[in-house]
Amino acid sequence: MSASNGMFSPEIFQDLQARVDRDVKVREELKDITQELEKNVRVVSFALSKAHSTPVSELSSVLEAAEKPIQKVVESVGKLSASASPLPYYKFNDMWSRKMQDATYGVLLWAWLGGKNEAGDTTNGRLLTIDEVGSILNVPVNLKDEDKFHLTIEEYLQAIISLVEELSRLARNSVTLGDYARPLLISKFVKDLLAGFQVLNLKNDNLRRRSDGLKYRVKDVEDVVYDLALRNLIPKPT
Repeated sequence: MSASNGMFSPEIFQDLQARVDRDVKVREELKDITQELEKNVRVVSFALSKAHSTPVSELSSVLEAAEKPIQKVVESVGKLSASASPLPYYKFNDMWSRKMQDATYGVLLWAWLGGKNEAGDTTNGRLLTIDEVGSILNVPVNLKDEDKFHLTIEEYLQAIISLVEELSRLARNSVTLGDYARPLLISKFVKDLLAGFQVLNLKNDNLRRRSDGLKYRVKDVEDVVYDLALRNLIPKPT
C-alpha cells in the first residue's frame, strides 16, 4: 500500500539499518587507528618529558630519542588520512581531532627544543608554522574546498596552547637544573604567542577559553624570571 495512505515500506528501516551498520564499521576502523596514534603520541611525550631533567648541553640525546616515535606518529597519521579522506570530514572528525592536536603539540615541542628542520639544521626556540607541521605529518592543512582529512587551524592553535603550558613548566625546571638563560628565552617566546592570540577573533568556545588562560601561563614564566632577577641570576648579554 502506498505511503499516501498512511503506510510505509519496511525497506525504509532496512536501509537505515544498513547505513547504521556501515557507520559502525567505519567508526570501529577509525577507532583502531586513533588508538594506535594515541599510543604513539604518548611515547613521543614520554621521550620529550626528559627535557625537564636534562641540561641543554645534553638535550640532543632527548631529541634523537624522540625521532623514531615521531616517525611512528607520522605513519599512524598516514593510516588515519587514508581511511578518513573518503569519508565526510565533519561526520567523523570528533574521533581524531584531539589526537591530531596532541600529535601536533609533540611535533611543536620537539622543534622548539631544537629538533632538526627539513634542511637538517637545529634551532632552539622556534615555532613551526601550520604548513611546516603539515609537511612533517604529511597531511594537507586548513582545507576549504575539499572534504577530506586535514590538519585544521583550530587543532594547530590548541597545540600551541599546550606548548605554552609545557614551556611554563620547563621554565621552572630549568632553574632547578641551574639553567638561568632558558627561562628568558621562554618568557619572550610565550609573550609573543600571547600577543598573537590576542589578535585572533576566536569562534570556537573551547579554544577561546583555553586561550584566555594563556595570560596565567605567561605570568608563571614572568614570576620565574622576576625571581632570577631578584637573586641577580639573570645571565649577562654576550
